[in-house]
Amino acid sequence: MDEPHESPELSFESRLQAARSHRGLDHAETQAGSVGSGNAWAVGARVGVELVSAMAVAVAIGWGLDHWLHTLPLFLILFVLLGGAPVFANVWRMVGPKRGDGQID
Repeated sequence: MDEPHESPELSFESRLQAARSHRGLDHAETQAGSVGSGNAWAVGARVGVELVSAMAVAVAIGWGLDHWLHTLPLFLILFVLLGGAPVFANVWRMVGPKRGDGQID
C-alpha cells in the first residue's frame, strides 16, 4: 500500500505505450506517417496518378479555351505551366528530403 501513486494521465500513457509496443503498433504508426518508409509501389502509383491527372486537366482546359477562342496554343501552354508547377512542388514535398527539427527555415 506504500506504492507511489502515478497521475491517471501518466499511468494511462505508460500502459498505452506498453500495449502498443507489445502489439507492435508503435513502429507501424511512425512508418505510416512518412512517405519514404511506405510501400514504394504505393508511393510511385500516387505520384504517377497525381502527375497524369493534373496534367490531363491542365491540357484539357487549355485546349478547350484555345478551341473556343480560336487562339494559338497560348492557353494550352499557360495552363500546362500553371498546372504543372504545383504538381511538381507537391511531388517534391512528398518524396524529397525532409527537414530536420533543428533546421531553420
